[in-house]
This record gives sequence, C-alpha cells and structure tokens, in this order.
Amino acid sequence: MKFLLELQSEEIPARMQAAAADQLRTRLVDALKAAGLAHGAVTADATPRRLWLIADDVATASQGSAEEVKGPAATAPAQAIEGFLKKTGLSREQLEERETPKGVVLFAVIRREGQTAAAILAEAIPQIVRDFAWPKSMRWGAASQSTASSRWVRPLTGIVALLDGDVVPSSVHGIASGRDTRGHRIHAPSPLAITSAATYADQLRAAHVLISSAKRQQIIASRAAELAAGAGLALIPDAGLVAENAGLTEWPVPLLGRFDPDFLSVPREVIVLTMRTNQKYFALADGAGALAPAFICVANLEATDGGAAIVNGNQRVLSARLSDARFFWEQDLTAVKANGLDGFLPKLSDIVFHEKLGTLADKVERVADLARWLCESGAVPADPALAEKAARLAKADLVSATVSEFPEVQGIIGRYLALVIGEDAAVADALRDHYKPVGQSDDVPTAPVSVAVALADKLDTLVGFFRENMPPTGSKDPFALRRQALGVLSILQAADIRLPLRRLFGEGATADQLMDFFADRLKVQQREAGVRHDLIDAVFALGGEDDLVRLLARVKALQAFVETEDGTNLLAGYKRAANILKAAEKDSPLPFRGGVGGGAVGAGGDFPTPSPSPEGEGSELALAAALDAALPQAKAAVADERFADAMAALAALRGPVDGFFEGVMVNDPDPAIRARRLALLARFRDAVHGVADFSRIEG
Repeated sequence: MKFLLELQSEEIPARMQAAAADQLRTRLVDALKAAGLAHGAVTADATPRRLWLIADDVATASQGSAEEVKGPAATAPAQAIEGFLKKTGLSREQLEERETPKGVVLFAVIRREGQTAAAILAEAIPQIVRDFAWPKSMRWGAASQSTASSRWVRPLTGIVALLDGDVVPSSVHGIASGRDTRGHRIHAPSPLAITSAATYADQLRAAHVLISSAKRQQIIASRAAELAAGAGLALIPDAGLVAENAGLTEWPVPLLGRFDPDFLSVPREVIVLTMRTNQKYFALADGAGALAPAFICVANLEATDGGAAIVNGNQRVLSARLSDARFFWEQDLTAVKANGLDGFLPKLSDIVFHEKLGTLADKVERVADLARWLCESGAVPADPALAEKAARLAKADLVSATVSEFPEVQGIIGRYLALVIGEDAAVADALRDHYKPVGQSDDVPTAPVSVAVALADKLDTLVGFFRENMPPTGSKDPFALRRQALGVLSILQAADIRLPLRRLFGEGATADQLMDFFADRLKVQQREAGVRHDLIDAVFALGGEDDLVRLLARVKALQAFVETEDGTNLLAGYKRAANILKAAEKDSPLPFRGGVGGGAVGAGGDFPTPSPSPEGEGSELALAAALDAALPQAKAAVADERFADAMAALAALRGPVDGFFEGVMVNDPDPAIRARRLALLARFRDAVHGVADFSRIEG
C-alpha cells in the first residue's frame, strides 16, 4: 500500500522548507519503526503551502511482538514489586519467576498484538504534528489567546491522509484529516479531492502545482538561462537564489525584465545585492562579463498577457530601489572627493568595537601598528607604509551611506571609493580583501598588502578577546573567534608566511591559551585534508614550535612516515622503550643517562660508560652506532626543515631497535648493565623526540 500525508498551511518561509520536509520524513519513519510497521521508500518535500510525504509498500498491519522486562527479586519489598507492576501494566500472577545467579527474579513478558496500518498511522499523525519543531512558529484564531493553543509555522489549514485511496481518520489542532487539498491559488482555487496517494502528484500538476522542489528548481534554472541567451546575455549562476525562488512558487514562470543602464554607475555588487536580497531577481551579464541592465524575475502563475504586466511592475519596483542605492552612492562619492577616505575616520570614534576593547578607531590604530610590524619584521613581504595606510583606511567605509544601507558590501565599497580618488591599487584591494576569508569556500587574500591587513585585523581581534578572558566556550562563539583563527591559518598557508605566533602573542597564560586554540583550529582545518589530529598533537607537544607553516610541513612528513612499515614498527619500538623507561623511572631515578658509544646526553650529567657485557654486546653496539649516525642526521635535517630526511634518519633505527629488544634483556639483574641499557633506550627516546613526541601518536 501507498500512504500519503499532506499538511496544508499558509505560506511556509522558503528557507525552512527543506529542513521541514526532512523532519516530516524522519518523524514518520521513527513512528512506523516504533510500531513495527514495515514500509518501503519514504519521499518528503514541500511547496510554499504544503508539506507532504509518500511512503511506499506500507504493510497492511504490524507484527505482534513480545518485550521481556527484568524486574526486582521475588523476595523484594511489596512496594518495589507494586512499582514494577504499575510500570508494566501487568498483575502479580502474570509475572514469571526465574532462577538466576542472584536468586529468583521476576520477569514481565509484555505482548503486543499487531495493529492495522490505518490504526498505526491514525495514531502517528497527531503526534507528528504536535511534536513538530519549527525555528519559528505562531498561534492563530480565537484559540491564540491561550499560550496552550496549537502552534505551526503559519496557520495550519488542512490535512490529507490517504492509505491508497482510503482516508486515514485522524484529528489534530481541531482539523480532521480527509482527502481535500488546494491547487494553485489563482489557476485552481477550488477544493481538490485527491483520489489516492498514487494520483497525488498528477492531480496537483493538473491544478498548476508542482509538488517536487527539484522539478521547480530545474524549470527556474533552465528557463532563466534560455531567456538570458535569447537576449544575448548570460545568467550569473546563483544556486541559492534558484532554491529560494522554488520555495516561493508552486508554478514557477521566469520572466525577463530590464532597468535603466544609467544605474550601472552604481557599484555592481550593490545592484546585484539589491536585486537578489530585496527582489529575488537573477542578475545577468553581457558577453564581456560586465553586469547587464537586465534581470530575471520568477512569477508564480502563467499570465494571460505573457507576463508583460508582471515585468512592468517589477521594473518599476527595481527602479525605485536602484534610485535609492544611487542616491547613497553619489552621497559617498561627493564626500570622498571632498575629504578623501580619511574624512570618514573621525566617525569611527563614535562606534564601540567592544566595551573592553575600545572603539573602532582604537582597533584601527592597533591594526595599523601590527600591519606595519608584520612587514618590517619580514613576515609579510609588503611595503610597511602601504600596509599601515591600508589598515588605517580599512574600516572607513563602515560609516559610509552605502554600507549603512547595504552592510553586506563593507570593504567592497571602500575599494571602489579608494579607486575613485586614485588610491594605490594595492591599498584599495586590501580594503576589500581584509575581511577574507569569511568561510571555507571564500577566497584567501594573497597580495602582500592585503595579507598584512587581513592578518593584523584577525590577530588583533583574537589577542584582544583572549586577553580579556573572553574565548569561545562550547558551542558559543559570539565574536566568531574560531572563524578568525581559521582565517589566519588559511592565509598563513596560502601565502607561505613564516610568522612566529608566540613572539606575537607574548608570554603568559594568554599566549598559552591562544597556542592551544590555534592547535585545535588546525586540527579542524586539516581534518578534511586527511591529516591526523594526533600527529598535530605530537609536533605541538615538543614546545617552541609556533611557525604553523613549518609545523604543518613536519606533521605531513610525520604522517607519511608513520603510515609506512618502517614507521609503524619504529612506533611500536618507541612505545615499548617508553613503557620500560617509564616503569624504571617510577621505581627510582636512573643513575645516569649515558649510552654505549654515545657518552652522556640530557640532564643526567657526564658519567663513564661501562663496557658492554658479552651477552647482547652486538645488539647494544649496533643500536649505539645507529644512534650515533642517526642523531646528527635527524637534527641537521630538522634544522634545515628537511623533515622527510629527518624521518628517513629515524627509519634507519628500526632494525637496530628490533635487534636490541630481541638480543638483550633490558632489566638485567646487574645494576650497571641495566642502567647502561636503560640509558641506551633513553637516547633512542630522545632521538625520536627530536622530531615529534611519539607518545602522542595513536596506534
């Protein structure tokens, strides 16, 4: 059998439809699973005025079931047994007594009879509707005076519930289920009786409603592209806008409109934003890629005049909005031509960045100083004067008329205004790019001046909030500090910038917190690239490594090494050595940390090296010789940032380490021999720690 459920309402916001359809499907599947009713595929979707789902191959009834519940001991107090009886709904005579290792225990076997599909669905529908979670919901009608009244995203107006062709009788929020729905508001306003779940889509299509959001999106995208091509233009791709228009229409009809080319004097981004955000229009481009004075709107009906009146009305509305945008833009042009971008700066003193971190003007000063330092220190290969100037102007457009009206174009307007007054192109680009990247898919600035300002802006924010003890906590990150840190990481890696972060952060708890924070963000960022978090920990644990580009190079070389056979075996040897040393050092401090052929190392002091005993002499000497060769090679390779070579030097230890463990008993009864062998293992451990802290590596 096929089951149809349709929940009709007034217009559901487009942004909520996809998640609501998924939730509807999940809730029905869960309800049928709990009831033991078998079914096939369940499809759910939405139009502006309905949520719907169809479940295929629904069984006629659920199978009977038996659930066994363990209770208290047969000798338990009467009160405990009464509570168990109340919980299970059984009498004392219906309980079973079973012998267990803990004595005689009471068991309840709860048998449930099978139910018909119709009965199960009739019970599930009200529960689904009552429990449905919307980001925002409302009460309506006379009952809305009570806070206990029904709630839905918009007033709920009808329920269709059909099992094949039969109505599943149910009621919720005073609305009884039936088979009547509504077609298109204009083309088919009369009630429409759905014959069966199988005819639902075709009947609504005949009533000018396309129930598939994917189909509506396909029609919008393909027809809009055809209209643009017919006018010699190209549609500027916007998948989000296609989905939004599909959520606003049940019978989408794209139409081509035009606007006065004089409006093209307004920055492109402002025009596109006005069309997209306010009017849900698609922007078009000419053959050269420039913005064209035309747009695509999407009507929700087939007009008898071919859409001429609809296009006319939309053109008038857009003209009024673009007139407003041009007014703000021209106001900014007049101001900047008279006083430059510097003329906006005094107003930044009136805007509080944060009560503990001062005004935007205060932040600008800090960012300008830091941008210059980044260049003068050699970290960023940019002109310090240009970087400082760009940083001082970076926030100027925040008080412009255009950005005040269209906040989404902050930075972009700053660049346009800078170019108008002949500012250096590198400075102008930095005004636009210093906010980047604002997300994983966003571009990362690579031009030196842009990099300096973008890093300075983000680092100032991070240091400021951490210094004032306001780091992110749990899922809360009101100042987007995680995003800022990810932005810093992306910029450092894209531009291959060698920045000593700890020197920048200073000393103390704040610096430690920030380094830990960056380590966590690096793990998040590198997870998608397949880099193991434990290896990042292994390198960070060495301490003193605050150049994230160098650190990541070391991590990637380490990962390539530990995934080889040599790396796996060396890791196993290290862990064995570390465990032996840990146990020995717990019992008593090592008398010395010298080694065969290697002299004393570490903090143990210089002590004479006893001669090896005949038993195991070859294994000890082989490991000592291998360490003598590998230690300087690995150390030199790390110093030269040849991390793959450092791993190769460690790989040469694999055989001697294996031979050592096979050839000797480390904890020899002779204290001198035991100390020498432990010292040799300590040398091995220290050699490995010169590359990474292998104790942090899993496996």
